Amino acid sequence: MELRGAKVVLRSTHDADITQLDAIVREPEVAAWWSPPEDYGAMLSVVFADEVIGAVQYEEEAAPEFRHASIDIFLTARLHGKGLGTDAVRTLARWLVHERGHHRLTIDPAAANTAAIRNYGKVGFKPVGVMRAYARDHRTGEWRDGLLMDLLADELL
Repeated sequence: MELRGAKVVLRSTHDADITQLDAIVREPEVAAWWSPPEDYGAMLSVVFADEVIGAVQYEEEAAPEFRHASIDIFLTARLHGKGLGTDAVRTLARWLVHERGHHRLTIDPAAANTAAIRNYGKVGFKPVGVMRAYARDHRTGEWRDGLLMDLLADELL
């Protein structure tokens, strides 16, 4: 699979990407919000200028009454703030809406991750509510709040 955005390419993760993705997810700025995934192969690698700079993943709810998809992303800290995360999320969101037929998408950053929340807002995601004690911080073991955000297909920017 390959999806082309304005700046990045999302493609199936290759075995050769796993070492780079594992190093990225362990960067202090990334590890603050992510723990190393069990299966990098289930993700799409985010590529910029022929370099793997992070990964996105999605899940789809198939039950007709609740059909929607969710997204998660991490990028190397050295490229934060350059619009690459926004482009990656927008590219995946467009594919999920236009090709997979989802009318609603969700994303659930840590409530304290203001940079991620700003990024998702640029794509059209809106805060829905705070999920208290939502995720355990893998470094400290403490529970932290998550922010549920969603986007309806006609709100996609």
